[in-house]
Amino acid sequence: MNDRAGKYVTQPAGYRAFIPTPLPPDPPLIYDEELQDLLSQADRALARLDGITTVLPNPDLFIGMYVKKEALLSSQIEGTQASLEGVLEFEADLTPRGDMEGVLEVVNYIKAMNHGIERLKEFPMSLRLIREVHRLLIEGTRGTHRSPGEFRRSQNWIGPPGATLNEAAFVPPPPSLVTACMGDLEKFLYSTDKIPPLIRIALIHAQFETIHPFLDGNGRTGRLLIAFYLVWKEILSRPLLYLSYYLKKYRSDYYSLLERIRTEGAWEEWIKFFLKGVRATSEEAAATAREIIGLKEKLHEELYVRSIASIYGVRLVDLLFTKPVINVRDVIVGLKVSKETASELVRKFESAGILSEITGKKRYRKYAFREYVAIVARGTETNP
Repeated sequence: MNDRAGKYVTQPAGYRAFIPTPLPPDPPLIYDEELQDLLSQADRALARLDGITTVLPNPDLFIGMYVKKEALLSSQIEGTQASLEGVLEFEADLTPRGDMEGVLEVVNYIKAMNHGIERLKEFPMSLRLIREVHRLLIEGTRGTHRSPGEFRRSQNWIGPPGATLNEAAFVPPPPSLVTACMGDLEKFLYSTDKIPPLIRIALIHAQFETIHPFLDGNGRTGRLLIAFYLVWKEILSRPLLYLSYYLKKYRSDYYSLLERIRTEGAWEEWIKFFLKGVRATSEEAAATAREIIGLKEKLHEELYVRSIASIYGVRLVDLLFTKPVINVRDVIVGLKVSKETASELVRKFESAGILSEITGKKRYRKYAFREYVAIVARGTETNP
């Protein structure tokens, strides 16, 4: 067995746990032609994605919805069956369709992402930030009894449902070594070697998943670290790269390559997979941003054709990109108009097919901007 990434050590209780070797890998990474080419492609795709924020009408609106998408996809990798519409319904004070526990996990992920990005404006990446984010991620959800925001003090393991510690597919380091392993990872965050940032965060993510420092939420926390690192290092001006779409699509490859790091020291194969994901996800996000720009332009044309292109009609379009599930009260508050004006605007938007009523009620009706939701939701569909 190649012990480049670490080795299994038999513990006093008789099971074998994996003890990772501190980063960077030794022997050093081999930058063959394929890896260098993939790094170049990923860097270019990421730069184009960052540049697209300069042409978005309101990049924060796009990012807000994309955070929801990433939260949903990252949670789905762990088995959550929530949907984007369910999350939007919950935010609109409706009873969400699907898995309520899953919806709460997605909402917590959004809170954790926003908290981490805000904190990075004042503080660097650190173990403290990771613990803060983890606490927000799992408090009030299925994992709330599993020490939110604290490194684990008991052994965890990965395996099929019902598997015992001795039957596990992977056993991370014992609890007595978790703090030291995470301390080594924090040192690598700050090291000043020549490893390119995208390769560094690929290494950090894999090492974090190997340490598995929490009793729950390790996968989601590890994927959050990718976005945090790229913003912290100013590679992205906003958190626009979300790899969960790619990792969900190639989930079996994702887990297999993480395991090959441990058993074969196959860091290079993992990094190539990661860089392909950065390229693919950057291109997909940029294409989605262009599609949203096109949708907004189309709606403005539609307003003129239907003679509803008042200043309030244009502002309602803007509001819908912020809040794609609304009621008349939201329009009154958002546009600062009378109830009569708001009701008439909503009626016209529904008649034009821009809004769809989703409650089936006569009173307290809510409406969805389905065309926009469908664009953002692409790839988040759950299996029947």
